[in-house]
Amino acid sequence: MNWDWNVVDDFMPRFWDGVVVTLQALALGSLIAFTLGLVWAIAQRSRYAVIRWPVNAITEFIRNTPLLVQLFFLYYVVPEWGPSMSSLTTGIIGLGLHYSTYTAEVYRAGIGGVPAGQWEAATALSLPRTRTWTAVILPQAVRRVVPALGNYVIAMLKDSPMIAIIGALEMFGEAEGFSNETFTTEAYTIVGLAFIVIAYPASLLIRLLERRLALTS
Repeated sequence: MNWDWNVVDDFMPRFWDGVVVTLQALALGSLIAFTLGLVWAIAQRSRYAVIRWPVNAITEFIRNTPLLVQLFFLYYVVPEWGPSMSSLTTGIIGLGLHYSTYTAEVYRAGIGGVPAGQWEAATALSLPRTRTWTAVILPQAVRRVVPALGNYVIAMLKDSPMIAIIGALEMFGEAEGFSNETFTTEAYTIVGLAFIVIAYPASLLIRLLERRLALTS
């Protein structure tokens, strides 16, 4: 099969539309995952069982069910009970919610890695619990887990094609639609290269950041 640049030219407008959707899903999904994951992690350490147990149950359920099933549930089932969302909004929420349960474990490990003396010092200074978290614990914990969080951004990028199943046509979704219409394969190749171009530099940046943090710790 010969490579046809004319096919590539025809696909490029749809490719760039897919890139925009992919980056939107990745950026906003990561924001949800990082923010909600921190909420989960702190709630899991709550002194109140009425908070701790339901959070543990919810995160375990989400983490142990497939992302694809969750996307279908959010897009097709949830609207039966409330307002419906666009396919892109559903995809962003689905990605963020799913990965928040993984980032929660990362945060929890980071918080657990803070020396006990830091907690004791905050108690000795009579710092309020909120102040202890925001000024003492979280700055140290987050610094420890930044590289691991970056790895989940790359994992989310690789899972982003799943949102095409519910109609949010990111790069792969656009390539699949174009290829089915034209009976060509160039679009798949372009998208595969695009994932490499986005993911590989990101992985190098994460490694660099990990070394920097290790040197300054």
